Amino acid sequence: MSVPSRPRSSHRTTFAVLAAGSGVFSLLQSLIAPALPTVQHAMHTSQTTVTWVMTAYLLSASVFTPILGRVGDLLGKKRTLVAALLTVLAGCLLAALAPNIGVLIVARVVQGMGGALFPLSFGIIRDEFDSSRVGSAISNLSAVIAAGSGLGIVLAGPTVAALDYHWLFWLPVIVVAVTVVLAVRHIPESPRRAEGSVHWLGAGLLSAWLVALLLPLSQAGSWGWGSARVLGLLAGAVVLFALWLLAEARAAHPLIDLRIMRLPAVWTTNTVALLFGAGMFGLWSFLPAFTQTPAVAGYGFGAGVTGAGLLMLPMLVAMFVSGVLSGRLAPVFSAKAQLVTGSALAAAAGGLLTVLHAQALQVALAAGIFGLGIGLAFASMATLIVHSVPATQTGAATGMNANIRTIGGSLGAAVTGLLVTARLQPTGLPHESGYTHGFALLTALCLAAALMALLIPSARTVLRRRDAGSPGGSRTPLETAGVVAE
Repeated sequence: MSVPSRPRSSHRTTFAVLAAGSGVFSLLQSLIAPALPTVQHAMHTSQTTVTWVMTAYLLSASVFTPILGRVGDLLGKKRTLVAALLTVLAGCLLAALAPNIGVLIVARVVQGMGGALFPLSFGIIRDEFDSSRVGSAISNLSAVIAAGSGLGIVLAGPTVAALDYHWLFWLPVIVVAVTVVLAVRHIPESPRRAEGSVHWLGAGLLSAWLVALLLPLSQAGSWGWGSARVLGLLAGAVVLFALWLLAEARAAHPLIDLRIMRLPAVWTTNTVALLFGAGMFGLWSFLPAFTQTPAVAGYGFGAGVTGAGLLMLPMLVAMFVSGVLSGRLAPVFSAKAQLVTGSALAAAAGGLLTVLHAQALQVALAAGIFGLGIGLAFASMATLIVHSVPATQTGAATGMNANIRTIGGSLGAAVTGLLVTARLQPTGLPHESGYTHGFALLTALCLAAALMALLIPSARTVLRRRDAGSPGGSRTPLETAGVVAE
């Protein structure tokens, strides 16, 4: 169904509102991480407890992103977007006022429910923008999302130093409050709706296996990889995942249409998201720690939180620039080619870090190259998924892609952590070899992502398979959706 063209100024306003909401949520993912020691000291809690500030957010976002993405497909993307923004606003306000660590953790759960902002925003762009502008708009929004994650690492130190950690939440309160008002006034309601209702059994099982998988991955460092809790939860995740697949396959209106997930362009892109997410989050988690290691350890630069953030600044700038350029390059540089290139650049940056990390300039250069890769990969993955599924499945499909990237990130951070901390110096600091092995692993993961991206079918391949397999050359709706523009 064609969508009536809207004035260019209206498109700009819509995009600005979506970018503000998604950008703030992306910022919240990383903004608190560098300040965790400050929060731990201020709230008189343990290091094990304070890590739940990140874990609670991760679990909440993972559960609610695909569920609310599907709700948006069914009930309307605007109203679901506004509800998600209000939830983020409430979570930020509660976090800013939190008197103890328990309330702060609850606030992070509430904030994480806003993860649906990503798939909802992509869906609104597909619904409202002219087809010729969808690609560039998705690329630009992906650049904002990627840059927001990096910006959090850069801004955390100066914000805490100039004000205090409460302002890590007060500032988003202000931005989100304004965004809610603008969203109500300027975002149009969805012209397309999916049929059916929310499959609550599928939603419950999806939530259960995600929590059972991500919780032990995020807490294994303190619980122990061989502990009964970790092994039991991982085993439970496998069983729950199988039950979820069975429930979704039998449902008349599944939460996640497994036929969509089996489309060649979708499953290959999701596999790349898993591998790339593992490499990306592994680097984000441990490169700042590497730069903050005191020189007495034989490596590192002894940088503070602010200094470590500044060394990550080249990554932030590069990922934003490459993300914005992605849409403009699309006519001559396909989304598939961009994903292959972005993953290869990330692998090159990891390789550079593996062999050259003795000077701050070397780390900054590698971070910049990695940022170029992130910008291209984020934008192209979103474009591939959006153009590969029916419009009524955009929210659920992009939500699952984001989730798969998060799962990969949890795996990458957990395994990298094992490598980095496998051997400790008498001071308690990791040996340099631990970081070298970690960087080598991230290189291998991103290289694997680049190789998998080569398997993503082109538009010509999809059409050839359709014509060969469908009587009379007719297309089913899913085959029509599976045509990926080159």
